Amino acid sequence: MPSSTTSRVKATPLLEPDLSDPWVAKAAELRQAFHADAVSRDQAGGRPLAQVRLLRESGLPAARIGAAWGGGGASWRSVLRVVREFAKTDGSLAHLYGYHHLPLHAVIARGTPTQRDRLLRASVEAQWLWGNSGNAMSPTSSARRDGGAWVVDGFRPFSSGSHVADRLLIGWENEAGQRLAAVIPADRTGVIIEDDWDGIGQRQTGSGTVRFKAVRVSDDELLGQPGDRLTPFSSITTLLQQSVLLNVFLGGALGALVEARDYTNTRSRPWIHSGVEKHTDDPWVQRKYGELVIRALAATELAEDAAEQLDAAYAQGQDLSEARRGEAAIAIATANLYAGEVSLAVSSEIFEVMGARSATTSNGFDRFWRNTRTHTLHNPAEYKKRLLGQWLLTGAPPEPALYR
Repeated sequence: MPSSTTSRVKATPLLEPDLSDPWVAKAAELRQAFHADAVSRDQAGGRPLAQVRLLRESGLPAARIGAAWGGGGASWRSVLRVVREFAKTDGSLAHLYGYHHLPLHAVIARGTPTQRDRLLRASVEAQWLWGNSGNAMSPTSSARRDGGAWVVDGFRPFSSGSHVADRLLIGWENEAGQRLAAVIPADRTGVIIEDDWDGIGQRQTGSGTVRFKAVRVSDDELLGQPGDRLTPFSSITTLLQQSVLLNVFLGGALGALVEARDYTNTRSRPWIHSGVEKHTDDPWVQRKYGELVIRALAATELAEDAAEQLDAAYAQGQDLSEARRGEAAIAIATANLYAGEVSLAVSSEIFEVMGARSATTSNGFDRFWRNTRTHTLHNPAEYKKRLLGQWLLTGAPPEPALYR
């Protein structure tokens, strides 16, 4: 197991988290607990119930909720650093924690003052974990009116976090093709969590199917109304999603690099034609690690800048302009694109310098590549590069849309 070697090698300050941030310090403690069985849980899939319990006990689910509702009032920068810290060993828990914030934003951006007060205070008090089942690319659920309520039938795929959530943000389309969304308890009658996620990576995210069989939704559970205008602030959900994923990618790259370094120092053997007695004295090995760490540190700088841009844009609230949102979108797209490419490269190329014995199921080093590969496919790099090219050529920020 990778965890057996981590204490033998000195820390590398440039790769260490900023523990002066109390939220990151809590995440670093949890990461150690998550790391103990990260490989076996990745292989097993299913629900990380013990880890979610630790997450609730830490208070991290309420970190981002404002102090006005009893939460920690953490910045997006802190929250995304927590995501990155978890991803250094467990991309699934990083994803679950990051995506937990998307429905919370929906409540803030689209809910009434009464809804915000009720839901956010309850979330802090019970340390709710939020999930979603309203994938906008799959209009596979619908609802009809029955008395004073909506009755929802159908299903939604890619329902990340649904298998461990206390509250779900669900969605459907009405006859006019308008999207509606509502917040309901995850255990409401008629909600069926299929637990059918079968991805090669992110094995414990529960990103499978949720079915709705005559699920009743009251009007006061709706967020917004059909036909509500999409404002720059409400559309920032996409930027939050992309920010979470870029930090899952980056955390995976950093985690893979550290675990590979530890393995190389303690278990790798020099190649028979290298002419060195220690594998770490091989100039090829040194150069390869130098290349990988430079790319990882560059990706970190882009991620930090993107987080600052997100915080600045989010602070504008409903006054956020299209131009300011566009600036943040470009920074986040750049960081997301580069973090994905770096993570795929690092998590693949580490095997070259660790050696043949590293490529075993028991080591579990492949989880970093599988986690990143699974998510980068949802947002092809080709289209992000075109988006950035269009911005450079025309100066026009991207219009709010899915994945941008």
